[in-house]
Amino acid sequence: MGGLEARMQKKLFSELGLSPESLKAVAKMGFEEASPIQSETIPKLMEGKDIVGLSQTGSGKTAAFAIPAIERVDVTIRAPQVLILCPTRELAMQVAEEVAKLVQFKKGVRELPIYGGQSYDRQLRGLREGAQIIIGTPGRVMDHLERKTLKLDQVAMVILDEADRMLDMGFREDIETILKQAPAERQTVFFSATMPPMIRTLIKNFTRAPVNIRIEAQAMVVPAIDQVYYEVDRRSKLEVLCRLIDLQDIKYGIIFCGTKMMCDELADHLKARGYSSDKLHGDISQQMRERVVAKFKKRGFEFLVATDVAARGLDVDDIEVVFNYDLPQDAEDYVHRIGRTGRAGKTGRAITFVAGREIWKMQQIIRFTNGKVRREKVPSAEEVEEKRTNAFLETLRETLEKGDYKRQDATIDQLLNAGHSATDIASALIHLLGGDKPAVQPIIEEQAPRREFREPRGGGNYEPRAPRDYPKYEPLKTREARPEKREPREPRPAARPHRHEPSPVSHETGMVRLAFNLGNEQGVAPGDFVGVIAGTTRLPKEVVGRIDIGDRQTFVDVSDESATFILKKLNGIRFKGHKLAVAVAR
Repeated sequence: MGGLEARMQKKLFSELGLSPESLKAVAKMGFEEASPIQSETIPKLMEGKDIVGLSQTGSGKTAAFAIPAIERVDVTIRAPQVLILCPTRELAMQVAEEVAKLVQFKKGVRELPIYGGQSYDRQLRGLREGAQIIIGTPGRVMDHLERKTLKLDQVAMVILDEADRMLDMGFREDIETILKQAPAERQTVFFSATMPPMIRTLIKNFTRAPVNIRIEAQAMVVPAIDQVYYEVDRRSKLEVLCRLIDLQDIKYGIIFCGTKMMCDELADHLKARGYSSDKLHGDISQQMRERVVAKFKKRGFEFLVATDVAARGLDVDDIEVVFNYDLPQDAEDYVHRIGRTGRAGKTGRAITFVAGREIWKMQQIIRFTNGKVRREKVPSAEEVEEKRTNAFLETLRETLEKGDYKRQDATIDQLLNAGHSATDIASALIHLLGGDKPAVQPIIEEQAPRREFREPRGGGNYEPRAPRDYPKYEPLKTREARPEKREPREPRPAARPHRHEPSPVSHETGMVRLAFNLGNEQGVAPGDFVGVIAGTTRLPKEVVGRIDIGDRQTFVDVSDESATFILKKLNGIRFKGHKLAVAVAR
């Protein structure tokens, strides 16, 4: 096996021999530079070589294999030409989304995700219409092969993403069957975080002189940085950002965005809200960049909104906080970003916003960097109001104690003579000065879609920080941080309104119903089962479907491709003071 284990240098995508359509797609996604694994892998795959990539998830490997796969698709052939295998449907969905973005300018190229829990009709329609790039889980791919609805005779490339996880979940036989059915002259790509003997055997049996590419995880060299992340709806990032700035009284920081367009928009929004800010990205001239950086170093404005490439090499001391407004492309960029704070022995801070399924990516970054990143709840409107009120009162108290103000006795006497009380006069003045804030709106809980149980997700009508002259808040939709895995939520009465023994039958396609030996009598709630499954298996909570809690047992629907793995991991562990017994419901 060929070897390649070096500190790889990043390259521009334009240096990798890609088609104009792919370069246009990459540019639209906001990427100006390839990650190390992309820089090394893409040219090798374009040459037709087999690849074994030993790389932690979060290194940018999806684009590393997806771009060359897209490039070699023949649009005149309306049949599967690329097969990407993923361990879970969540990862398959994530990969499919990235592939869809990368093929947007490639006319005639279609991608199709196939996984358990999704309608067969949609998958069959996509296969009939000639999708060339198939992204699927081994179980559902095998299902289509057995039904003769998927044929691999035209497949030129097979990619196994997170191969070690697929083997851990019991997919070895399926993988071997799939690889045997694909043409022998195909290109084969393995990506794995570890290299156990079983993986080595597969590589030996199913690859031809593969090039071994190893990306070492960059060690965390910034231990003084306090790292937190917030789960935030995409539409509410601006409001949450302003709320955190206000509550934590942040005066000097860098805000990283994923694209040049977002950089422009955010800088404009911050200015409109009364914050002094400027921007830095690839479309700004070198002369202007130098001017912006020089001004920022002198604290000529509060917040620098920047992309990764523009901020590379930026040497500024005393940065209070780095915001990851958008998640970085890979974990190495995350390390580079947060390393801009906490310099010269000082304690730094890094705050990251995570939207929707990006929680997967955040967890991957944490594992890749071995970082200690704390999940926190978005501060409430009440906390922001209290902070502002206290700050206003402190300023007013200091002014009164110092006596450093011009007396207005004549004006006050006129108001008193007009029948206004002293407290009314003071209240009106505070209102005019902005010390009196609008009433706080209650938080409206969002309900999780397509779930039998309902858990508050913290979304609702927050009141975000307003401009400096404090106009009325507008509603904010956001997500409350998920419960800590080791501290499940306390049971709520709404979780078990009836004492009954539910049906062992699942009615959702692609789901398997598991029976747990705990129920209402043990005081369990739906969130407990989501927590123990996600916390023990490290699978995302989306693998969990309907939860029915009975008196002495609970039925939980889980995705079919995850069921075996969940049974293996959960049986026999201690949970809520009991030994857990889990089996497929009968």
